[in-house]
Amino acid sequence: MKRMKKKNFNLICGGALTLFVLLFVGLGFFWTPWDPNAMDETARFAGMSLAHPFGCDNFGRDLLSRVMKGGGMTLAIAAATVAVGTFFGVLIGAFTGYFGGWLDEVLMRVNDVLFAFPSILLALVFISVLGSGKGNVILALGVAFIPSFARIVRGEFIRCKNMDYVKLARLAGAGSLRIMFVHILPNTIQVLLPAVMIGFNNAVLAEAGMSYLGIGVQPPDSSLGRMLSESQSYLFTSPGSALFPGLFLVLMVLGFTLLADGLRERNA
Repeated sequence: MKRMKKKNFNLICGGALTLFVLLFVGLGFFWTPWDPNAMDETARFAGMSLAHPFGCDNFGRDLLSRVMKGGGMTLAIAAATVAVGTFFGVLIGAFTGYFGGWLDEVLMRVNDVLFAFPSILLALVFISVLGSGKGNVILALGVAFIPSFARIVRGEFIRCKNMDYVKLARLAGAGSLRIMFVHILPNTIQVLLPAVMIGFNNAVLAEAGMSYLGIGVQPPDSSLGRMLSESQSYLFTSPGSALFPGLFLVLMVLGFTLLADGLRERNA
């Protein structure tokens, strides 16, 4: 009973936080109270008010608008990163797990080498070669996340490829690609979905870290990591400049983490 309550708590609480985050940043793609990049000399370091609920930063920019826009930027980069990692990870894991042999040996040894490096370190290596910017961050982090998804999918394909429903599909004349992506892949979703949520979590943190270091999102665009970097010199003058993007980053990561735990426990 207690285990069931924990499952429901993680799933419900994680889903609620994730929904709030998505609605908040989704609104920011279409509307913000102020132009996030508009500077107002008279509003520098303005405190919280009806006009500026989160206050203003050192350039007089509305913090609520920048958190909405910056959170959307961070989430969009994380989503694109996970999409790249999932797409290529699924392809590699499916082919190596289903066919095995020399293909499995070659691709998985390369995968193991990449997996041995921390994803953020591997991404930094790519960024040092490709340069900073949103597109390069997505590519670098996407490549860094491929090995983890490939290992998960490979394990599921090895487990499923000799099951009865796969043997029946072969007897019915289904080709290898159809068996892989129509019959086996849907049965990996229960394991893959929590991994994707954790991937979102890691991608959000990685993007925030890279933008904080100045090698991710570049001005005038805002992201949560970029806002935290810009606010570090004004922690006492304008604490809201760090508090609100930091708080929203925590809510975003916590929501994805609880949702991933809830999904994994529900499928256990």
